Amino acid sequence: MKVELIAYTPNGEATVAKAAKLCYSPVGVEELSKKLDDEEISRFVSMLASLGHASPLEHISFTFAIEGVSRVLTHQLVRHRIASYSQQSQRYVKFDRFEYVVPEAIRGDADAESAFIESMEAANASYKKLADLLEEKHTRALIEEGMDEKTARRKAQKRAIEDARYVLPNACETKIVCTMNARSLLHFFNTRLCLRAQWEIRAMALAMLIEVKEKAPDLFKHAGPPCVNGPCPEGAMTCGKIEEVRKFYKEELWKKP
Repeated sequence: MKVELIAYTPNGEATVAKAAKLCYSPVGVEELSKKLDDEEISRFVSMLASLGHASPLEHISFTFAIEGVSRVLTHQLVRHRIASYSQQSQRYVKFDRFEYVVPEAIRGDADAESAFIESMEAANASYKKLADLLEEKHTRALIEEGMDEKTARRKAQKRAIEDARYVLPNACETKIVCTMNARSLLHFFNTRLCLRAQWEIRAMALAMLIEVKEKAPDLFKHAGPPCVNGPCPEGAMTCGKIEEVRKFYKEELWKKP
């Protein structure tokens, strides 16, 4: 898995502070800006984060390039609807050999890993066979319609992989670019950093949090699962590790090496 923050709103915390202060001030942004030094920005953003005044956070955004994750993960990710996504297309990209993500519970278990890899290899072979068979079928049909062979084969390949992709598994590796505003991102962390979240998207969320915390430390100082700053909301389904989770997010995660 690779998670890289490739773009973000410059001076994001200052932007949030200006937007929030404007709500309570009789003067405009230009006048407010004169009174906002780094210390005041930090103080005000920290206060906003603790109070839950969230609408000013929508004025800044963060864009991530994410690679080496599965379609299982991205099916969960795109459920976070206040965001923008651009994902590698299985309709337009032909895989000579697709890569795949091996779940943690399978990796290292000899029998389970062997069965999993056997399944992936079979899917790879099926995908290639279907793509080749359909490409030849569509090429012949297009030539019969009067198209030259070079153009026919190019169009046929696209048509072929459009249907061959149906045999690709959820484990298939994918790439995606994701943009969220800070408010959506905090909700994403709140949901996906819980120990009850699926392991792969939880690992990605943690990598994203580490990236944005460096750029906006005051804004994300309270980020994490709900139990970090309050009671566990999971009821009878709680993981029972609230003290460990709080210690990790409040102490261990941000220790200098």
